[in-house]
Amino acid sequence: MTDRLVHCLKLKKELPGMAAPPYPGELGDKIYQQISAQAWDNWLSHQTMLINEYRLSLIDIKAREFLKTEMQRFLFSDEESKPPGFVEASKKTD
Repeated sequence: MTDRLVHCLKLKKELPGMAAPPYPGELGDKIYQQISAQAWDNWLSHQTMLINEYRLSLIDIKAREFLKTEMQRFLFSDEESKPPGFVEASKKTD
């Protein structure tokens, strides 16, 4: 945890930031400056869902490019994509 606060673009409030950039390069710096640790944790959960639902292989460059695009959409816009027909576990009915 860090004492550094950021105005999180994703959650639209001031929250603790991350201790270090979570991604390499300019994009990592942008995330570090503008996204809270909480929003990053939310992205990691969303990313895991995308990997599982689409059965992505992280050794595939196209899968990594897809996740990078989805990460940018998730963190810097109000768009959150979910696979067609995806139902969250807490909303599933028997």
